[in-house]
Amino acid sequence: MDENAVGRGRAATTLPAVPMPELAGVTHRWVDVDGLAMHVVEQGAGEPVLLLHGFPQHWWEWRGVIGPLAEDHHVVCPDMRGCGWTDAPSDGYTHDRLLADVVGLLDALGLSRAHVVAHDWGAIVGFHLGLEHPDRAASLLTMGVPHPWLRFDPRMLLTLRHTWFQMVLASRLTGPRALGRGGQRLPRHLLRAYGGEKPAMTDADVEAFVAPLRQPARARAGSALCRDFVRRELWAVLRGAYRDGYLTTPTVSLLGEGDILSDPRLMGGYEERADDLTVDVLPGVSHFMVDERPDLVVDRARELFARAA
Repeated sequence: MDENAVGRGRAATTLPAVPMPELAGVTHRWVDVDGLAMHVVEQGAGEPVLLLHGFPQHWWEWRGVIGPLAEDHHVVCPDMRGCGWTDAPSDGYTHDRLLADVVGLLDALGLSRAHVVAHDWGAIVGFHLGLEHPDRAASLLTMGVPHPWLRFDPRMLLTLRHTWFQMVLASRLTGPRALGRGGQRLPRHLLRAYGGEKPAMTDADVEAFVAPLRQPARARAGSALCRDFVRRELWAVLRGAYRDGYLTTPTVSLLGEGDILSDPRLMGGYEERADDLTVDVLPGVSHFMVDERPDLVVDRARELFARAA
């Protein structure tokens, strides 16, 4: 595979100069999505399944999920804008643009709709896909984020204090430096500290996730993602921006019992806003549940796919 084959006519300078992790059975290609060279990993045939990663990760988050789901599905696993081996432009890290990237990828691949499995900020994009393009999402499995109808509760302040890192990452000055320079202590800390008592990632996995961030364009993209999308979406949810939205897509929202970034006790408020949405709290897992228990994610995904058939 030529890791610099990144879309004809496009400069390859936005590609991270680090080796691509290797996973048996997958194929890699770059798809032109409205001028964005999006790196996509694929495996299998059948109904399409779209996997949307979280932060500060990329397609490698799904290393334990791709193969099992590809036994009877066409698995499509992109690096989102600015992440992994996808282009890292200076702008576009907003709700509208990130959602357009996903819809554009489905269009470019000729996929009318797909089952969507998404984690962290990728799950926020997944919720928007279900709300704004319900015809494109056959089902939606989200992990590690609240639903869009969450209502503010003072008890949330105990959880929000664990998101201190967002202030650092969102800064145009400190964010890129913290992500890409020196020993990259902050992104390494995020991958370790929020992953439960038992390490969910090897040292090699952590290095695979932080290595692309050493490229300045990707460090700036990560900061912009936190500033222009993640933080704005959080406050939009808390001020009720999506309370008129209605979800028709069959959806399961998974939360880890040990995830200090969310409090499952406060996750009500969705009951009148969705046709088929279940919130499940998983014992023994934390925020990075895809890395901790890929087998559990595969099982829950298969259950949802069958129900949505």
